[in-house]
Amino acid sequence: MIAWFQRLNNSVESRDSQVQFERDMVKLRAGVIGVGHLGQHHARLYAASPDTTLVGVVDQDGERASAIAQNHRTQAFRELPELLKQVDVVSIAVPTSGHYAVAKACLEAGKHVLVEKPIAVLPSEAWALVELASRRGCTLQVGHSERFNPIMSLMRPHLHTPILFESHRLGTYSERGTDVDVVLDLMIHDIDLVLSCNPGSVETVWATGGVLLSSTHDVANARIQFSEGSIAQLTASRISPKAMRQWRVFQPDGCVTIDFQSRQGVVGRRSVASDGKSTMAMEEIQAGNAEPLKLQLESFLHAVRERSCPVVSGEDGAAAVELAHRVLSVMKKAG
Repeated sequence: MIAWFQRLNNSVESRDSQVQFERDMVKLRAGVIGVGHLGQHHARLYAASPDTTLVGVVDQDGERASAIAQNHRTQAFRELPELLKQVDVVSIAVPTSGHYAVAKACLEAGKHVLVEKPIAVLPSEAWALVELASRRGCTLQVGHSERFNPIMSLMRPHLHTPILFESHRLGTYSERGTDVDVVLDLMIHDIDLVLSCNPGSVETVWATGGVLLSSTHDVANARIQFSEGSIAQLTASRISPKAMRQWRVFQPDGCVTIDFQSRQGVVGRRSVASDGKSTMAMEEIQAGNAEPLKLQLESFLHAVRERSCPVVSGEDGAAAVELAHRVLSVMKKAG
């Protein structure tokens, strides 16, 4: 009898393992909505991934969609509902003003969604998507790709008790992204990164900005104080002559510097020299050249397969939009 139960258990375990193996081997059917500056790379990565089949793409510009589809030997769909009938997962890379409507349609169709940052324009829209994803049992990940920058992954263990965050995220002018304010376009990256360090609740916000080339703020500076005692000083501009994406974080025992463009970091640790004087020992760190977007898509697909919480969840994305709007509100009051 014992031997019979052992054979039965072995048979069940073998069958379960086979089911798991077959599930893992089945490729997820992927689609990309919006194949402009960023969406074309989503399509490229899905087409190259061993875990997905790129079923097709859709874009308001039919010629653009056809060209991208031809590049990857897939189909250009005329309408979103046609694409949704044939996919399991989607990337949404339409202009920010369209994020909510498109993501809502995808989640209502029961699809797993990776939506480029920010998750939506308004906090109410963002939280509505979070609730809808939960109700439909869908994975919702937000494309804050800086979280997947290899240098951030290496430097995060060195961020333990930040006192002061300083960030400069500067870019040259382009009409792409100007459908929203620079706070939602660029500063949102650093807002998300700061919040990912768990600084506590927001206590006070001071902010100012300027409208120069577009119809919304093109440059902004915010000072945010958190309940745990840290302060974030964030600067964003899309009218700078030279691009820059840098962080400096000061802590009780030293400082951390991160350059997201060169993927270089420096960790400074306070120490005492042989003569008894305090000094700062510096360690330079260089990250590899892995593509953040590729790492982000792999993370998204893993969350879908394992039914686990994404690295950047819908809740994370909504929290970032909520804080961004507190910054915008202060800026508007300041004139």
